[in-house]
Amino acid sequence: MLIRRETPADVPAVRAVTAAAFAGPETPVPVEVTLLDELRTCDGWLPELSLVALGDKDEVVGHVVCTRGRVGTVPAVGLGPLGVHPGHRRRGVGLALVHTVLGAADALGEPLVALLGSPAYYGRFGFRAGTDHGIAAPDPEWGEYFQVRTLTAHDPALRGTFRYAEPFERV
Repeated sequence: MLIRRETPADVPAVRAVTAAAFAGPETPVPVEVTLLDELRTCDGWLPELSLVALGDKDEVVGHVVCTRGRVGTVPAVGLGPLGVHPGHRRRGVGLALVHTVLGAADALGEPLVALLGSPAYYGRFGFRAGTDHGIAAPDPEWGEYFQVRTLTAHDPALRGTFRYAEPFERV
């Protein structure tokens, strides 16, 4: 498996993987597909943090993206969506994507990565409840599912409410 930056030619395959990863009987076009389309056109899009996982035949089997968010006026990033094609789950694709995007965000000098997700899954990457770091969720009802992973550039004095890129607020 290879993890690399997404290219424009990957967009249709990324959409297909995202749709397959999140589709359900009642959601043939999951909200994550629409969100990803909207994120691509907003000011918060960070192409260097949109990564694909390639399978044995160089096909896109997974995708992760971090987009520009903020804690107050301080730039940070929000992770998501993260999607792995159902036929490639439990093979370490998601693990590789998250480790790679965290390393890339750290190398870019980002202070932290925030997300909404399973504490059991994301805890293995060092994510902790945002409140543990003084970072509040955009929606207080998210509770322990709103998590933060601090990076090298993190200043422990950074406190406040995290805000995702604009499409997260309306999609």
